Amino acid sequence: MGGHLNVNHLIFLGHGALWTVGLSVIALIGGGIVGFAIALARISPLKSVRIASAAYVQLVQGTPLLVILFLGYFGLAAIGLQVSPLAAASASLTLYVAAYLGEIWRGSIQSVPKPQWEAAEGLALSRTQRMLKVILPQAIRIATPPTVGFTVQIIKNTSLASVVGFVELMRSGQIVNNSLFEPFVIYAIIAVVYFAMCYPLSLFSQRLERRMGRGRVNLAPA
Repeated sequence: MGGHLNVNHLIFLGHGALWTVGLSVIALIGGGIVGFAIALARISPLKSVRIASAAYVQLVQGTPLLVILFLGYFGLAAIGLQVSPLAAASASLTLYVAAYLGEIWRGSIQSVPKPQWEAAEGLALSRTQRMLKVILPQAIRIATPPTVGFTVQIIKNTSLASVVGFVELMRSGQIVNNSLFEPFVIYAIIAVVYFAMCYPLSLFSQRLERRMGRGRVNLAPA
């Protein structure tokens, strides 16, 4: 690299943007799986399971993502466990996302009206049948807008993976800027790309929230 901004630089930035999307998808899928287990554990009838899952959520939410990334990459390397930047970033983001999605989904499950729980119990359904046939279908509708909104935060937080050397959009921008030293132009391009990825999701989340609001008004008793 060197000289002025050219097509090769833009292709390199585009490659970084693809890794930003890829890392976001990994974090969303991994965090979603673990987060769903956390949500169910948070409403478990077993007190010990509820306490353990609550402790996990509080610990992760009380720790900056940057610290989790450092522990996942430099911390493990210090005790002899070498991991790649992609593995460290994926695992760290998965743990981080799981704590937040777990709480979002726990709240959505518990916000299903109590008569729905009582009606399911009245039908003599097992706990699993109540969750699958009655509670979760309603909870998914409630959880969709905040989940989409949180996805925007996931995309932006992937920029922190640059501190462990993972070449996503932010890191690729740093590399290009180090060769050109045109920070205003480079970081303006990065900002535009992040905006292009996040703004449609923000609009979609707002639209879902308005639709959910109208649905709740229509369901409200006269």
